[in-house]
This record gives sequence, C-alpha cells and structure tokens, in this order.
Amino acid sequence: NFKSTIIAAPLMEIDPSTGEQLDYVQFSRQLETLIRDKYQSDTIKIHITGFAKLIGDLIEGATLVGLFFLVAFTITAIMLFAYSRCGWLTFSALLCSTVAVVWQLGLLRVMGMGLDPYSMLVPFLVFAVGISHSVQIINRFGDLVHHGLSNVDAARLAFVRMSKPGFIALLSDGVGFMTLRVIDIPVIQELAIVASTGIAVLVVTNLVLLPLVLSFTGISVRCVTYRNVKDHSDFSHWRRLARVTERGPALAILVVCTVLFAVGIYGGQFQKIGDLDPGAPELQPDSRYNRDNSFLTDNYSTSTDVFVVMAYTGEQQCGEYSFISGINYFQGVMESVPGVQSALSLVNVSKLVIMGMNEGSPKWHDISRNQYILNNSLSRGTSSLRNTDCSMAPVILFLDDHKADTLATVVNAVDTFAEQHNSDELELRMAAGNAGVEAATNIVISQSQTRMLLWVYGVVILLCLINFRSVKITACIITPLVLTSILGQALMAALGIGVKVATLPVIALGVGIGVDYGIYIYSALQDYLRRGAALQEAYFMALQNSGTAVAFTGFTLAVGVGTWIFSPIKFQADMGLMLTFMFFWNMLGALLFLPALAWLLNKSS
Repeated sequence: NFKSTIIAAPLMEIDPSTGEQLDYVQFSRQLETLIRDKYQSDTIKIHITGFAKLIGDLIEGATLVGLFFLVAFTITAIMLFAYSRCGWLTFSALLCSTVAVVWQLGLLRVMGMGLDPYSMLVPFLVFAVGISHSVQIINRFGDLVHHGLSNVDAARLAFVRMSKPGFIALLSDGVGFMTLRVIDIPVIQELAIVASTGIAVLVVTNLVLLPLVLSFTGISVRCVTYRNVKDHSDFSHWRRLARVTERGPALAILVVCTVLFAVGIYGGQFQKIGDLDPGAPELQPDSRYNRDNSFLTDNYSTSTDVFVVMAYTGEQQCGEYSFISGINYFQGVMESVPGVQSALSLVNVSKLVIMGMNEGSPKWHDISRNQYILNNSLSRGTSSLRNTDCSMAPVILFLDDHKADTLATVVNAVDTFAEQHNSDELELRMAAGNAGVEAATNIVISQSQTRMLLWVYGVVILLCLINFRSVKITACIITPLVLTSILGQALMAALGIGVKVATLPVIALGVGIGVDYGIYIYSALQDYLRRGAALQEAYFMALQNSGTAVAFTGFTLAVGVGTWIFSPIKFQADMGLMLTFMFFWNMLGALLFLPALAWLLNKSS
C-alpha cells in the first residue's frame, strides 16, 4: 500500500574495535531512545523487530525474576509466621530453604552450567519445595517441644519420624525430574539436571540441616502459648473434613471426581502441540515486540517465521534444469499452502535475471530450458542460496506465523511432495530456520509426551510400592495425581496453552512434587490405622498431625510459583499458571480424594 518501508540493519556480534560481544540490552534500549522515541511522531510510526531486539526485550523481562523471588519470599515468610506463630521456626525454615537455593546455584557453577530463561525459575521451585518439607518438620518439632521434650530430643525425634516420608517424597521429586532426560531436547535435559540438583540439595538442607538448626533455636514463648490454645481446640474443621471417609460423602466425592475425569479426558483431546499464538512465543501476545512483528507480517510478504527446506542433488548439479524445475514446481505448490506467505530460492534469482536479459519483459519471467541461459542466470549473486559445492539449495518459506496448526500444515505438505517427487536429481529434507526448528521440536515433544508421563508415573508408583508395600495405598496416592494431570491438560487446551518446551516439564514437576502431599497424609494415616483406630478417627488424627501442614504447603507452593504469572515472558507465565493449578489441585486431591479412595478400597476391612 506504499505506506511504509523496511530499513534492514545487519549487526556484528563482535565489535571489531573493542572485541566485545554485542550488549543486547543496551542495544535494545538505544533502539528505543535514539530511534523510536526520537523520530516517532503523530505522522511517523516506527516498528522494530529482529533477533537482537527480541533478545534485549527477553533479558529485560528476565531481570524481573529477582523481584518475583523477593515478593514470593516475603509472602512465604508472612504465611509461615502466621502458620507457626514463632519467629524462630519461621527463621529456621526460611534459612534452610534459602541455603538450598544458594547451594544449588553453586553446584551448577561447579558443573559448568547456569540458568537459562527456561530454568531460571527452578530456584523458585526449589525454595517452595524446601518450605513445604520444612513445614512438616517444624510442625512436628513444635509439637514435641510443646509436649515436654528438650530441643535436642525433639529435633532428633522429628528427624527420625519425618526422615523416611520426607526422603521418599524428595526422592520422588528428584527422580521424577530426571525422567525429563528421556526427552531429546537439550534445554529440557538441562532443566532436568538443574531441578534434580536442587532436590538433591534439599535432602541435606531440609532433612538434616533443619533439625540441627532447630535444636539450637527451639521455639518461642508465643509459640508455646499458641499451641496450648490449639491443644484445647476441638478441631471441628478437621472433624468435619474427616467425614469424607464416611459412605455418603465418600461416594459423592468419588462421583464428582469420576465426572472430572471424564471432563478432563474430553477437554484434553483438544490439546495441541506447539505455540498457539502468532509472534515471538517468548513474549506476551500484546507485547510491543509482537505488535511490531504483527505489523510486519500484515503488510509485507515476508515474516520473522522462516521455514527452510533443503533441496539436495549431486555435486555441481544445483544449476541443472531438472533440479531447478523441480524446485520451481515445489515453490509453486508451497506458495499455495495456507500459512505460507512467499518462498525464496535460486528460482527467484534465475527468473529475475532472465527477465532482465530480455528488456524486462514479464513474458520471460520464468526459468529457461536452455542450460546455457540457465547457467548464466545463476552465475552471480546466488552464493547465499546454495552451498559451496553446489549440491544443496535452500528453499526459504516465509510463514504467516509459527502456530502449531500452521507448522503441521507446512510439514505435511513438504512430506507429501517429497514422497511423490524425491529422486536422484532432487531430494527434499526438512528443516532449518526458526519455524523449521520449532516444527522439529513439536514433533519430538509429540513423540516424548506419553513416554515421559509413563516414566514419571512408573517411578513414583515404584517408590510408593517400595515405601508402603501396598497396591491399595499406592492407588490412593497416585489416582489424585492422575486426575490433576488430566485436568491440567484440559485446562491447557481451554486457555490456549500448547504443549511446548516450557510447558512439557510442568506435568512432570506437578506429579513429582504433588506426590509429597499424599505421602505425608497417608504416612500419618497408616500410623494411626496400625494402632487400631477406625478409618475416620485415624484420618481425623492424621489431619490434626499433618493436615494443616499439607494445606499450608499447597498454598505456599501455589503462591511461590503464582508470582510467575505476572512475568512479561510468556512461557514463564504459562509455567506459573499451570504449576499453581497443579499444586493447588494436588493438595485438594490429597485432602479429599485420597481419603474417599481409602474408604472405597478398605471398606471391607
């Protein structure tokens, strides 16, 4: 429409005068202050896209992670003090969980690793998990001291009673994270190592170090007073909740959960692999960069979503008519595929040169059957569209976007054409370019998703069987996790969140950490059942012992990762939303669904 034009500025990654790498953040800020702010007016609008601008905006967004951690730390500290009513218990839990994060970062540095945008939120997760396990220990320690034990004896007994369920829970977390290694995507494999390292550190800091710290700090007088009042409470809220082990409430919960299973399975059918929004997937759809990118794709026959198909032939044969005509036919087919804006290859150069050699007549805008004319048209200016031995020529496809449906359509079209037309003269292979890499990633994720879930659940089930030596108990613990996973997939479909590099690990993280609730609840429940208590009374006492801690843990974890939802980086916000949902629902499952299942599986006895 002749209302805009593009100014392309190739960048040098290394400054030749200083030898320093390009500072993306500074460069991005200079584009705003020296270009956009300076020259944009009511009549002139400036839109800026490109890799350097995208990276600069990403790094700017990532700097807010520190603020999120501070907010999460503050909220957690307030909630922890409100729960324990003791400054020393709050301090001890926060100290050991913070030490775990520091040790994790140090170990990663020793291993030559660091944090990337996908794993930089894992320290949040480690801190939140550390707090959740600390709550169980400080709760038991406070009760023991309140009932007359010395600080040292209470710390020792709290360690003895909580070390086994705590270790099994942390082992489930760590091994669950390590199952992410089966996914053949390096960034996910690195995330698995980062998360597993943090969980391994928690075994030391929160199961060993915390009791040692508590043996020195003890509890405050205010905490003793609070627990005296608590002892005289009738725990009516837990008494009412314990009724879920009765026939009527248990059946009602089981029916509701069965309906939720059906709803989740149905909704999960609409889940898609890959990104579901146009623009840079790393940023929010309404970000400035994505608005600028949208203007580019809406007004030009080019885009930032590039899908490259490699066309191979014999050495020094990329100028042969049979090869060029094959690419020409392939381009024509692909340009008619929905989602493809335009295509670029040697064919475009050849057609323009031949037309120019014939006084610019549009009649000659085509490839020539005459090999000499064809060779002449490809003799200059084509080095970027072929390799050095002239055995490969890329066909560059500019796409409307990188949505999952768009990429799947393009991949299927290329596959279909290749199956019908690949020969000794022309062989098409996929794919390069950012859209091509994303399409390949989507394929790997699609193939790995089910395998990862089987590994995660297989490991968690095995550990539960080893710990409890009961199929029934294992079923009680695992079934609520399965429900949460199914509902999580349905929620992703409903919210338009695709399964991608950022969200695929969420399911494993949710299962690995969510199993902690069930392990702590059933460990206490099993203890009272062995003493001869009836199921309802045993569950009531288990709730008195661990119920508040489990509920607090669920809220703490949800709040800890819930701050991510406000991240300007989209995949971090998606991870925060999904983990918040899974942690909260796993907590509800442990408090409601688990005892109802326990009634169903043990009603005969």
